[in-house]
Amino acid sequence: MQTLILASSSPRRKELLEILQLPFEIKSSDVDENFEPGTKPAEVVMELAKRKADAVFQDHKDSYVIGADTVVVLGDAILGKPHDEDDAFTMLRSLSGKQHSVFTGVSIVSPQGTTTFFTETKVLFWELADEEIKAYLKTGEPFDKAGAYGIQGFGSMLVKEIHGDYFAVVGLPVSQTVRKLKEAGFNLPM
Repeated sequence: MQTLILASSSPRRKELLEILQLPFEIKSSDVDENFEPGTKPAEVVMELAKRKADAVFQDHKDSYVIGADTVVVLGDAILGKPHDEDDAFTMLRSLSGKQHSVFTGVSIVSPQGTTTFFTETKVLFWELADEEIKAYLKTGEPFDKAGAYGIQGFGSMLVKEIHGDYFAVVGLPVSQTVRKLKEAGFNLPM
């Protein structure tokens, strides 16, 4: 029987993978998430996803391991997780009334080899008043998320439009991941 492993401790990625109704294990990886300044966002998320999957695969060489990484990009700036409340406020203020990109990279490492890809989704925020941002910060939701918001929670009220894969913004492009798993030889019921 094939074993599927999610190389992430993200509760959102876990929930998304559960959509497939497949048994899987969670093995989080502790990898260096630094990257060279000036690296393109697509390259950043694919490299970090691959590092995570590779690290877990080293101890589970008969498994299919999924690694993923997500960043928010505004202009040339990659917005990771905020360091504190001031950083989160600054990020959300910068996103207010603007369109930004969310890049999610996925790497599937298996005995058959490695497949790595990314998606880019465009998200447009409403113009936000400082009071709205402060109220959102009080929910506690922004602090463990790239770009300081979660589209699947209270952060959904900040979003005016989305162009692309909603699930990729949450953290895992489910349909594309399924197709890549099939291509890699993983047996799926559909």
